[in-house]
Amino acid sequence: MKTKLFALVVILSFLTIPGSAQRKSRKDLKAERQLQKQKEIESLMNSKNFVFEAQKVMPQGGRLLNLDYDRYFLKFNEAKTTCDLPFFGRGFNVPYGGGDGGIKFEGVPENIVIKKKKKSYNIKATVKGKDDFYNLFFTVFLDGGASLSVNSNNRASISYDGEIDTPKLEEVKK
Repeated sequence: MKTKLFALVVILSFLTIPGSAQRKSRKDLKAERQLQKQKEIESLMNSKNFVFEAQKVMPQGGRLLNLDYDRYFLKFNEAKTTCDLPFFGRGFNVPYGGGDGGIKFEGVPENIVIKKKKKSYNIKATVKGKDDFYNLFFTVFLDGGASLSVNSNNRASISYDGEIDTPKLEEVKK
């Protein structure tokens, strides 16, 4: 009876050892992926060249709205920043005809300030569009998540949540 019990304990211990080894390797892989993503985000911030893809929008005084993925963006670069984001909110000085209703501009960012925090980056920049000045405030987290707040002279402020990514090759060439 004692030998059967001893054999059962030995068999059970052999069955549990591979499971714990697998968990450790999964944790190691996850930590390795997180470290790789942090390095990617740090290099994007140092190069001042990235794409913000908006996934959610929070208008001032409104409710959270989910957006279509890969449709709304802000391409940030020291040489040229391009923006195509939706706008829901109050406009103070809108040109005749009302425009297209979104925040769309192209311009050279000025007064770029990047501050590294413990687990994030804060980026401030000002861009002069065709009809307005835009103050951009980014908070970029090391996992790739980001938030963007846009303030302008002619519209109420608005915030977006999304992700930071590397620019695609055709975007880099332009």
